[in-house]
Formats: sequence, C-alpha cells, structure tokens
Amino acid sequence: MNNRDFKEFAPENIYHIYNRGNNKEKIFFDEQDYRAFLFRLGLCLGFTEKELNKEELTSMPFSRIRINVINKNNFRIHAFCLMQNHFHLLIEQLGDIPISNLILKLCTSYARYINLKYKRVGHIFQDKFKAVLIENDPQFMWTSAYIHMNPVKDGLIKDPSEYPWSSYNDFANNRDSQIIHKDLLIGIFGDKESFIKETLNFDVKE
Repeated sequence: MNNRDFKEFAPENIYHIYNRGNNKEKIFFDEQDYRAFLFRLGLCLGFTEKELNKEELTSMPFSRIRINVINKNNFRIHAFCLMQNHFHLLIEQLGDIPISNLILKLCTSYARYINLKYKRVGHIFQDKFKAVLIENDPQFMWTSAYIHMNPVKDGLIKDPSEYPWSSYNDFANNRDSQIIHKDLLIGIFGDKESFIKETLNFDVKE
C-alpha cells in the first residue's frame, strides 16, 4: 500500500500530517493567526486555555473558543511547522480516537476563525489532508528534518532557529513548549547536538 495518503489510523502509530490552503492560498496572514492555530492545536491535545496562555507561542488570551477533548492521553505532537499556505504536523496516536478527529476539529475551528476575522466565506483548506505513516526510525528522523527545514527550503530564513513557527527551537534551543513531546525524537537522534547536526545537514532540495 502506498503510505503517502494513509488514512487507516491506528494506536501507537506516528503520522506526518500536512495540508495546504485551498487553491494554494494563504492560511496564515499575521502572527495572531499562527498563534490561533497553535492555540487550537493545544486545546485539541487537551491543554487548558490557562495552560496555553502561559506561553507566547500559544497565547490567545481573549479567545472564547471551546473544543471538547476527553483528556491529554489521545495524541502527542513530535514536530510541527506552520508556513504561510500550509502546515506540517508529526503526530502520534496513543488510543483509539483517530488522528482524523483531531485534524477535523482543528481545521474546522481555525477556518471559522479565519472566515470571521477576514470576512471570508468558503473553504480555507484543501478538502483532504495528507497522511504519511512513519514506519521506522530513519524515516522519523528524515521527516523531522524535512519539517524543521521547510522555512529554509522556501527561502524564508537561512537557519531554522530564526523561524518561530516551528518546533525546532524546542529541540535546539531553550524554548520549551508544552504541546511538543521531545523525548522520543531526541532519543532516536541520540542527543540535542546530533539533532541539530542532522537537521542542518538535511538536503533542502530533496
């Protein structure tokens, strides 16, 4: 089976989830929009508004959004990157609730936010998100590097540490966002230094 659009989600599996704006249009227009997306992602993961508002990355203090989630034991985010017209998430499913449920809640809520803020109508995202099953450690490492080097690949910055809307600085520097689970990736790379070295050596032309 071609795992580049893998939708049979199962517990204890990790997936690279990505989607772009409808007709490749922008989905993020200013800094508040990036935070609004990450705030909603945090809510979907089971974090409270109070917890999320403690961090600049996920802070939306005046938001009234509500997303019903049972607990924090459904999913883990191992990496993310938000680009102007698309996003990447490296997600582990821990229980029987499929990742598609999380993505539906996240994207539906964010689309409502964008349409209300910018007085738009219609779809924000392409109808179908893509899902790639992570089958081994080398693929996990490659996908992490690909995600974190996306802004470099697109010519936005020269070093991934310069880009605030990815999880790179949670691994390589002192940022410690609660929505990111770092232990598994760091364990596979070996240590923080190896993570940095392997990520920076990633061929952005791939």
